[in-house]
Amino acid sequence: MPLIHTQCRALISGALHELFPQVSPEQIAEALILETPPSPDMGDIGVPMFPLAKLCRTAPPVIAAKAAESLAENPAARDTGEFFCQGPYLNLRLNRPRAAYGILHTIQTQGDRYGSLGDDGAPPLKGRRVMVEFSGPNTNKPLHLGHLRNDAIGESVSRILACAGAEVRKVNIINNRGVHICKTMLAYQKFHEQRGDTPASLGVKSDRFVGDCYVEYNGYAQDHPEAEAEAQNLLVLWEQGDPAVRKLWDQMNRWATEGIFETYRRTGVSFDAFYYESDTYLKGRDEVLKGLHGGVFYREADGSVWVNLEEIGLDKKVLLRKDGTALYITQDLGTAVFRHDDWPFDRLVYVVGSEQQYHFKVLFYCLKKLGYPWAHNLYHLSYGMVNLPEGKMKSREGTVVDGDDLLDSLKALALEEIREKGREDALGDPDAVAEAVALGALHYFLLQQSPAKDMLFDPRESLSFTGNTGPYLQYMGARLSSILKKAAESGVVSDPSPEAAALLLRDEEWALIKLLGDFPAVILRAAEALDPSLLAGHVYETAKAFGRFYHECPIVGAESAALAGSRLHLAICTLTVLRKGMGLLLAPFLESM
Repeated sequence: MPLIHTQCRALISGALHELFPQVSPEQIAEALILETPPSPDMGDIGVPMFPLAKLCRTAPPVIAAKAAESLAENPAARDTGEFFCQGPYLNLRLNRPRAAYGILHTIQTQGDRYGSLGDDGAPPLKGRRVMVEFSGPNTNKPLHLGHLRNDAIGESVSRILACAGAEVRKVNIINNRGVHICKTMLAYQKFHEQRGDTPASLGVKSDRFVGDCYVEYNGYAQDHPEAEAEAQNLLVLWEQGDPAVRKLWDQMNRWATEGIFETYRRTGVSFDAFYYESDTYLKGRDEVLKGLHGGVFYREADGSVWVNLEEIGLDKKVLLRKDGTALYITQDLGTAVFRHDDWPFDRLVYVVGSEQQYHFKVLFYCLKKLGYPWAHNLYHLSYGMVNLPEGKMKSREGTVVDGDDLLDSLKALALEEIREKGREDALGDPDAVAEAVALGALHYFLLQQSPAKDMLFDPRESLSFTGNTGPYLQYMGARLSSILKKAAESGVVSDPSPEAAALLLRDEEWALIKLLGDFPAVILRAAEALDPSLLAGHVYETAKAFGRFYHECPIVGAESAALAGSRLHLAICTLTVLRKGMGLLLAPFLESM
């Protein structure tokens, strides 16, 4: 309820400044914290007076009592609701008809833009330019479950930021060079080249074929200690521009990226720009040499280049190997410079796993030492590991769960559920519905927890139609669509008037309205915190509240036509919020399932 909160703040600030004129309005405004009381009996908004005690030199319960008494004499405050003192809290029980109409009218007026606009009618993050880097696949394997969590967080954060008004640029770094790529090339040379094997000839998705080569290399290396040196030699030849090595590298990278891009299309993930490590590592090497000449970095006796990290409490880090070849940190330096040159940002967010925290500390430090002022606006959005009940996954051992295989299994389970319920004919295209349910199950499960937390992905749990899951939200969306359709068939007409809002007096109706009113503030909090789980929790609570509403407050069969019209309007507004929230969480909305 952002607008109501703004009005409430203004009323309380005015009253407190009159009571304690020695405290400036700015100090009062900064100290006011609006909370939701733990029980509806305590009102709709609670404001603790503890932060004001020192400023006003008065005990919190006394401040609350005086403020409540003052506001009771204010006609504008009485129109807003009933202010009352509860110990050290100043609480407000809102004027339900007035607040309900304000919230529902705003949703009706703004439509699809609801949630994107602030109290002043402008997007709260307007004018802010945010670049979000996510995914960052290696071209030696297909996307796996860990990548899918990365993609879900990056895409959802980007959508939430854009919804709040930021100008967002989604970028991806394709890690297409390095010794790990050379290992797949070596395996191809030893086990496939003579036969002329291709993904098409073997009937394997192209990125899966490359990943299989990586596993084959690991098996070869266990019996051949020279394998690592052979792969390193391929890397040196690649950097020297050897035609045969470059040709094989180009072919295997094409196979990998074609398959990876196919998975992006399937999961609804997209990017505004791609950067390739093969294009940026030379720029990174130039930056390292520039820092070396400027005394920022130093050279060891073996010719390698390092950075001293004592200033940030770390040891040292190599930036160029003794043979002059680049590392991940080298190419990331070059990529960051390229990106700011291409699209000057206010903030660059890297969505990368928590195991890379050290890497980003070093990267940000090096860029600051190189004198780039925008280096202070870099942020590592760290996320935890995601595993299956079977245990930890390892790419080189072939125990990683391919993202496509996981989606296929989720889709098969969803189809099985559809068939068991006899819904195939009713759905028209059960295959498309099952795919949407699989995507909703996967993405919502990956986003419902804070990114920082490790998580265990249970496929069957994610597909449950009860509890805090994507399919539950999709079911409620389909149920809501069905209710609206039946209401239209029954001749019920939506009534958005103030008089209709005044009829929504039941607690189930009010609880739902308040959640709808909080939607814009939740989006802004999720955008500022870069945390989709805040939005996921709110959308789930909204869906649950709608479930209680339609169970207790029928539209068709309501006590009067006027009440039916007011409830229909509330359902339509709920649909607007639920559809938008699910879209920001990458969960496809289904009108029937």
